[in-house]
Amino acid sequence: MPGPAEKAIEQDRRDLLVTVARELAEAEGWAGVTTRRLAERTEIDMGDIYRHFPDLEALIAAVAVCAFADLAADLAEAHAETVGSPEGIWSAVATAYLDFAYTNPEVYDAMLALTPDLALGVDGVPAAPRAVFAELRAALTPLAEGRDPDTLAEVGWSLLHGVVMLTRGGRLRPEGQEEREALIAQRLLRWP
Repeated sequence: MPGPAEKAIEQDRRDLLVTVARELAEAEGWAGVTTRRLAERTEIDMGDIYRHFPDLEALIAAVAVCAFADLAADLAEAHAETVGSPEGIWSAVATAYLDFAYTNPEVYDAMLALTPDLALGVDGVPAAPRAVFAELRAALTPLAEGRDPDTLAEVGWSLLHGVVMLTRGGRLRPEGQEEREALIAQRLLRWP
């Protein structure tokens, strides 16, 4: 049975593989993430890589969970920066979400397109995806005014995700981007 030092070394290797896979994906797309490339960049034997991640799907899921944790932290920071201004919480959180999604497109795809088992807000998934949903819910709860906060959070998340995917796919007018984002962040989810 491995001791604490061996477990720490294994965790460091796993973390390094996730970090390098994430960097490769953002630079070259997920097609650029291969076991051979990971072995070259991390100096970890291919057999050891397969011991940590038996297939690409497992590695993508690990990258996604790590990215969900990063996104949750970004949303929490945006929320914290609006202390004393409940009206500005959703706007700040929505902006942080969109910034993350546009800055990390391949990782965002890993989180929300390539890993269907990591549903936000659903029991049984790792804590990080649930934390993102919790941050979205917390940001929208002050706007609920009698509406179900979970449903409002699902609608808010859907709006953010939809605008990200449609924008990235070139389906929306580029000149309308700023107005769309302002509408989602500042006006659309308010009670009439």
